[in-house]
Amino acid sequence: MSNLPADLKYTKTHEWVKDNGDGTLTIGITDHAQEALGDIVFVETPETGRTLEADEASAVVESVKAASDIYAPIAGEVVESNANLSDTPETINTSPYEDGWIYRLAPVDMSAYQGLLDAAAYEQTVADEED
Repeated sequence: MSNLPADLKYTKTHEWVKDNGDGTLTIGITDHAQEALGDIVFVETPETGRTLEADEASAVVESVKAASDIYAPIAGEVVESNANLSDTPETINTSPYEDGWIYRLAPVDMSAYQGLLDAAAYEQTVADEED
């Protein structure tokens, strides 16, 4: 299994979510997802101020292989997008959990964060997909 930090939450669609401790969440794609996509060449981040519903397509990551939608794990408002990805989208390949974050969200209901997958459940999701 690829790198999987235990302190993050995950979705079945391969996004990771970090509680920033200030009422916001940071969202990106997992190491597994970036490996499956291959070399990332473009990232379309959501606009600051955009309101997202849970499971709504919120960003697009394009690689040499394919384009993939990124889904909002929780409903909320985008408070920041990672502007560095417009110049260096490959950062997601080299640092998916640190510098390669895609956007930050102020959730409508922070308790929804607890309903996301923990690392073990996400690892099982990936294993089930590969069977």
